[in-house]
Amino acid sequence: MAAARAVAAGHDVVGVHLALSARPGTLRTGARGCCTVEDAHDARRVADILGIPFYVWDFAERFTEDVVEDFVAEYAAGRTPNPCLRCNERIKFAALLDKSVALGFDAVCTGHYARLSQAGGRVTLRRSADHGKDQSYVLASLIPDQLRHAMFPLGGSVKGDVRAEAAELGLAVAEKPDSHDICFIPDGDTRAFLTRRLGERPGELVDDETGAVLGAHAGVHGFTVGQRHGLGLRVPAADGRPRYVLSLEPVSGSVRVGSAEKLAVREIVARRPVWPSGTPLAGENRCVAQVRAHGGTAAARASVVDGELVVRLDGELRGVAPGQAVVLYNEDLGGDVVLGSATIALTRS
Repeated sequence: MAAARAVAAGHDVVGVHLALSARPGTLRTGARGCCTVEDAHDARRVADILGIPFYVWDFAERFTEDVVEDFVAEYAAGRTPNPCLRCNERIKFAALLDKSVALGFDAVCTGHYARLSQAGGRVTLRRSADHGKDQSYVLASLIPDQLRHAMFPLGGSVKGDVRAEAAELGLAVAEKPDSHDICFIPDGDTRAFLTRRLGERPGELVDDETGAVLGAHAGVHGFTVGQRHGLGLRVPAADGRPRYVLSLEPVSGSVRVGSAEKLAVREIVARRPVWPSGTPLAGENRCVAQVRAHGGTAAARASVVDGELVVRLDGELRGVAPGQAVVLYNEDLGGDVVLGSATIALTRS
């Protein structure tokens, strides 16, 4: 539909599908995946209906290095990465955009649900009109020059209207289910995927309050902060309440667990800040902080201290994991303008 709207707007459009695996059959099959062989066929059929050229570009090696290997390394280090954010940052708006511009194209046009506005040479990334489908969070690591060469034709619409428009155009993808899963993990079992790549790295599950050993595990890569299920605890909590992963210690192999209350976070320190508009924060700023692609928002005060982004929350958030991105939005005007983003390094209660 992004291509269809670009054609309708009078642009000279070329369709490109990214081949992201050297063995395409290893990617997810079925309508809930993305970047698969089935998706390539869908894209080709849409290009035929729209009457635009269609090509497949092989970015498998770059995708493996910049997304898959990064994903594995982050989990091995006890962090929780977002592979979709990394793919946008390093593949779609780096490798793909660089090649496109080199070939003479003006922009990469995608179906992301986000909006762009420009004034006085400054580009602004904003939430989509459909907040339930908003994808500005996974685009918040892009820099101004990348955004100036981007188009998001769907950002001003709600998903239901886009599906109806696709049906009117006779596009078979009109009823295709949304993609929710990690495309390079065929069966959706992240822990098994990481174990195959990293092997077993035995360690202990430790009660954060008493230091008692509550069980054993095959590697910290099988856990993330805030996780409740699949812990394999041998000893139930004395109070009978659920236990959650509080922290991961990859060197010692310890996974510390405790009560839900201990997940509360009121301060976030994040590294490698990125400013999509090109304007860094100056002083302390009121904002809204978001720590997950959907949900996990809180009013906050943010500032840059010694090159790091420090976010102090008005209330609290739970299950905030190192490796995730924290994205800042403006507090006024509906809170839909992206101010900046950074990678979470540590949290404080």
